[in-house]
Amino acid sequence: GRFSGHVPHVLRYHGRHREFYLAAAVGRSVHTYNVKKLGIVAVSNTLPQDIACLAADRMLIFASYDNILHAFARNKEVVHTYEGHKARIHLLQPFGDHVISVDVDNVLIVWNIQSEEEYLQIHFDKATFAVSALLHPSTYLNKILLGSEQGTLQLWNIRSNKLLYSFPGWGLAVTTLEQAPAVDVVAVGLVSGHIIVHNIKFDETLMKFQQDWGPITAISFRTDGHPVMAAGSPVGHIALWDLEEKKLMCQMQDAHSTAIAGMSFVPGEPLLITNGADNALRVWIFDGPGGTGRILRSRMGHSAPPTKIRYHGQNGEQILSAGQDGTLQSFSTVHEKFNKSLGRGSINKKKSKKKGLKLDTMALPPITAFASEVARQSDWDGIIACHQGYITCTTWNYQKTSMGAHKLRPEEFSKHKPIDIYATAVDITSCGNFAVIGISTGQVDVYNMQSGIHRGRYGKEKAHEGAIRGVAVDGLNQLVITAGSEGLIKFWKFKTKDLVYSTELPSSPSGILLHRDSGILGIAFDDFTISVLDIETRKIVRTFSGHHGQINDMTFSPDGRWLITSSMDCSIKTWDLPSGCLIDCFLVDSAAVSLTMSPTGDFLASAHVDDLGIYLWSNRSLYSLVSLRPLPADYKPSLVTLPSTCPMQDLDGSGDEELCDEMIEYVSPEQLGEQLVTLSLLPESRWKNLLNLDIIKKKNKPRQPPKVPKSAPFFIPTVPGLTPRYVPPEEENDTQSKVVNLGVLAQKSDLYIHLEEALSTNKYKAPLDLLKSLGPSNIEIELRGLAPEGGGSTEVMLSFLRMIGMMLNKKYNFELAQAYLALFLKLHLKILSSEPKLLEELSKLSMQLEETWIHLQGLFNQSLCVLTYMKSALL
Repeated sequence: GRFSGHVPHVLRYHGRHREFYLAAAVGRSVHTYNVKKLGIVAVSNTLPQDIACLAADRMLIFASYDNILHAFARNKEVVHTYEGHKARIHLLQPFGDHVISVDVDNVLIVWNIQSEEEYLQIHFDKATFAVSALLHPSTYLNKILLGSEQGTLQLWNIRSNKLLYSFPGWGLAVTTLEQAPAVDVVAVGLVSGHIIVHNIKFDETLMKFQQDWGPITAISFRTDGHPVMAAGSPVGHIALWDLEEKKLMCQMQDAHSTAIAGMSFVPGEPLLITNGADNALRVWIFDGPGGTGRILRSRMGHSAPPTKIRYHGQNGEQILSAGQDGTLQSFSTVHEKFNKSLGRGSINKKKSKKKGLKLDTMALPPITAFASEVARQSDWDGIIACHQGYITCTTWNYQKTSMGAHKLRPEEFSKHKPIDIYATAVDITSCGNFAVIGISTGQVDVYNMQSGIHRGRYGKEKAHEGAIRGVAVDGLNQLVITAGSEGLIKFWKFKTKDLVYSTELPSSPSGILLHRDSGILGIAFDDFTISVLDIETRKIVRTFSGHHGQINDMTFSPDGRWLITSSMDCSIKTWDLPSGCLIDCFLVDSAAVSLTMSPTGDFLASAHVDDLGIYLWSNRSLYSLVSLRPLPADYKPSLVTLPSTCPMQDLDGSGDEELCDEMIEYVSPEQLGEQLVTLSLLPESRWKNLLNLDIIKKKNKPRQPPKVPKSAPFFIPTVPGLTPRYVPPEEENDTQSKVVNLGVLAQKSDLYIHLEEALSTNKYKAPLDLLKSLGPSNIEIELRGLAPEGGGSTEVMLSFLRMIGMMLNKKYNFELAQAYLALFLKLHLKILSSEPKLLEELSKLSMQLEETWIHLQGLFNQSLCVLTYMKSALL
């Protein structure tokens, strides 16, 4: 939405592309457009401050701010910086291998472009010659012509640093100098509105013109065979002078609504390019009768800051924006060629057209609030707007891009216009048929959008005692919700206009916003808090506080999970409704006056105080994992610079991601709570079939005996035992004992060792972890080995039972405890029944098992009961 400022544009020719390009300073960066389509082709990097002066030669674009001059290469990056001026630079002139700059202290410096060194510095006395214009006359080698506020002109040779000639001038300050197509001829624009076409070789005036609109701001000559000169004025008019007839040919009034900043005819073509501080670039073509131009192409945004922005439609491609300049515009997030202006509001369109823009007393004040709907926009008006301090609401037509047919206001004010009564809030139904309008007296009216007929009023006289701060209609036209400044929110039947419910708020609301799909109502209060009300239960379900200034606007994400708010404290905060937490917060330079989130959820758009542009923020959670953890209470938001324009072909948008924001993998603890029964994470195959292993083994017996391979391969010898281990290579002893060592055969298994240790330490984690790592058949072998005949002992068996007891006590690995115990009982029932120690331990275990199971069964039964009730009773 930003295209131009008060800095004159620059026209350049690209030899290889054979195309003209136009560079315009927009804030801190330079935008480059092609003249053919007026499409943006490049955006320069941003400078630290707003650009005040712009010039260009064949290769570089020069831009200055304050007392520093920069040179951009490839329309993008700064390649040279020239520092040496003490005051603000206000004139620039590229000059071959040099560039000339003049500051407001009257110091002229000639810089060598490549080496960035000063070639020459000339000081002028402000009282006698204050430089106000600068020109290099064509074919004049090494010479520049300077104009002054005193009216005199000087011709200097820059190379030899000599003043060649002083022109006496016309006693009036020179505002602009322009080279004419003829050699030696220069047009001089004066502060009085005179244009002098002067021959500088013989110092004689060829012709003189006068404009009545104040100083001359810009001059340009047509070079396509028609001897025409165009001159711009501070009020936005352009005059075209015929140089052969020496008379005014025609006027183009209100070419811009502010001063004409820059003006240039495209060489050899009947095209004139103009730009102004009203944020507009226009290309005029002269192809009609009478010599006047018509607009061929233009790019324009708001000439005063936008105050309210809303996405229009469901595809998330258009943003409607109402500005302080009184216009309603639609900006496309896809391409600027789809932008359109719906124009200014007007009381009487026909009369306005006759009078012209400047004398228009019929213009309506700026739009303060509007609502739009696409459902029936091709049949009738789909936008309703209320204006600052104005009782009448207007309709607008998006398809026709103009103001609509109806002026909606209560009948009692049809004859006279009240002074202090005005419309404050509007909403349009999702079917596009009705508009609901709230007024500062507390009235709420419904109108038909197609016919403009008044369809009723909520409440007998008024809906509220105080002024209406917000109105909203739900998605099915069942309810109308109104908020009054006295601190009440009321719910009305849409059709019958009856009051359904009224609820008192803790403070006076400043605005409301309804998310129709989920029936959530956001309410902003005058005490800087925000509440969220569920329109089904009519209860306040969330309250957020944290802003330190008036809340300007709110917007919901498309799924209704986030509420994003902006405030005068310059912060933009994102609240997560399900968790009730603040999940994102950042600061901007100037407070956001309006916010809107795309219906597709990809962008958040914001408009800011004293800023002409609309800024788009991309939703990072769509592209990467972003942890949406609640921000800590002492979170210090960082200041984020506003996004800058991005040319269409820019693909690389990856910023440096902050590492702390990335999603950290959550590791679940072994047990969430002491009182919970927790299962292990092992697959069923590891514990479910432990009891039936013998049946499985029978089934899986091979039909044929295994065949012995013909030549056995080389094997590394292993130590006998349950877990396979390799034998360390030993030194060969010649003397070999014939006595068999039985110690090797009575090998203790790892589980046996761990359980033996646990008897003294009472720590059963190691044996349990070992069992969890084994497969079903290995577990069976290990448990068989615990019995005395398998090489175990009753102490180890006791230790095993204690391990099961510990598992039941801690209530974790619940299913493993059951499976291991079942297998253990199956294998060792005889021994267990004959040993009193083990029997005692078993009876303890049995009690434990019963308690845990009864507790669990109670919970299961309760859940099943509720579930069957829900299934049968609620259907």
